[in-house]
Amino acid sequence: MSKLTALAVSIALLGGVWTYLALGPLAGLVLVWAGFIAWGAFFHNGGDNAALQKTIAGTIYGALIGWVGLLLIVNNPFALPAPLWPALVVAATVFFLVIVAGCNLLSSVPSHVYGYVAIVAYSLHQPTVDGVGPLASLTAASFANPLILVSFSLVLGAIFGLLSGKLSGVLSK
Repeated sequence: MSKLTALAVSIALLGGVWTYLALGPLAGLVLVWAGFIAWGAFFHNGGDNAALQKTIAGTIYGALIGWVGLLLIVNNPFALPAPLWPALVVAATVFFLVIVAGCNLLSSVPSHVYGYVAIVAYSLHQPTVDGVGPLASLTAASFANPLILVSFSLVLGAIFGLLSGKLSGVLSK
């Protein structure tokens, strides 16, 4: 089997497993789409063991910086009006997405952006009902906290990327 076919088959098989787990037994603990973001980042970063490290570190770092930004925006200590306050927070936090790229483990700026975007998008596009939702749960010590939920999803997605790469290696022999 060609390498491309083997990779396509392995991603298809494990993509189905990931989706089943995310929508079934792990529902509420992982986000299927966030896992696929990290899976893509894994291959973007080289598709090897070093890529796994960079993907996990980079996406989690990005999610952490996005989470800090969300905390600042929600709490707005200066009572600045929207859209000024969110714009200032985004400007400040995205600076930190890039400035750390001199560190080898955090050298994949796209991975930082994927993590940042995943947590912000999830948090802004999920409803808050009766005071409960991602923006109201930023400090919860549970999977209701977007940082925990998104980070766990990104880690598992990166691991599925590694597994699909290994499986494709076996299939192409």
